[in-house]
Amino acid sequence: MTRRKGILAGGNFIMDHVKLINAWPEQDMLADIQKETSSNGGGPYNVLKDLAAMRVSYPLEAAGLVGKDANGDWILRDCKAAGIDAAQLRQTDRAPTSYTDAMTVAGTGRRTFFHQRGANALLGEADFDFTRTRARLFHLGYLMLLDEMDRLLPGGGTPAARVLAAAQKAGLLTSVDIVSTENPDFRAIAEAALPHTDFLVINEVEAGKVAGVSLKTNPVNVSAVCDAARALLERGVQRQVVIHFEAGAVVADRSGEVSIQASLNLPEGFIAGATGAGDAFAAGYLHGVHEGFSTADSLTLAVCTAAACLTHPAPSMGLRPVAECLRLADEHGFRAL
Repeated sequence: MTRRKGILAGGNFIMDHVKLINAWPEQDMLADIQKETSSNGGGPYNVLKDLAAMRVSYPLEAAGLVGKDANGDWILRDCKAAGIDAAQLRQTDRAPTSYTDAMTVAGTGRRTFFHQRGANALLGEADFDFTRTRARLFHLGYLMLLDEMDRLLPGGGTPAARVLAAAQKAGLLTSVDIVSTENPDFRAIAEAALPHTDFLVINEVEAGKVAGVSLKTNPVNVSAVCDAARALLERGVQRQVVIHFEAGAVVADRSGEVSIQASLNLPEGFIAGATGAGDAFAAGYLHGVHEGFSTADSLTLAVCTAAACLTHPAPSMGLRPVAECLRLADEHGFRAL
């Protein structure tokens, strides 16, 4: 049997319209747009573009749904230009391509999203065919932002959980990301997917929502994050729970080991925007998984790819080859955690 190779990423494919603003305005007030760009958006799309920019040597494949419109055409052209196989990225005339207006405050890099769900809301089980891929890893995102995939089924499952189970049955490792949003069924939707997830890669807000604890503190309570990672393993994640936050990340795995990694000690003025940084972290970590890196080496690369993303206000535009991303750690070192 031919060894599996490559990453297939499925779920949200979005056009991001990133607008750099001078300050976040109060209700009914005005803010100045200083600069704007359009780019890839959505976890799977960002991860694939990040990996392409990192110049990985294995195949990259996309699975999702976009509209039969200018944005959908743009996404397909963009994937082709990046060397991403879009055979399972289909166009539909039932909804427009999903898009997001991402407002990024120039002075802080903090961002706020206004989202049109569009065609992503229609994506379902029938849109995934794992007989057509030889990928080693299937990355699905974002739970909570895929209406049909998030639909609770009788018995507590979801179409997303069924898709992940099908991927595992076909011989792929699975990874899952979640979006930070309010959803009354957040915990139930996430928990349905956990038993079919090999690697859960999420931030502390999402981890807290699933675990039923508050992890958004300043400074971060690393011990509490570690406890949450262990709790999510107990809920069914098969291999590793990876939780990233501004100051770093933790990984809990089935061996009982917990690894902690601080983020880079970046100088003032380094951050041009934070849009896509979490997906860049995921891209770095999943590259390590694909290539058989140790957990420590995967974490180091992940915080470096996240830092590289921060150098540009649009997702993926700051990414660079793997060696250049790792060089950022030599240049800046790691913060105290």
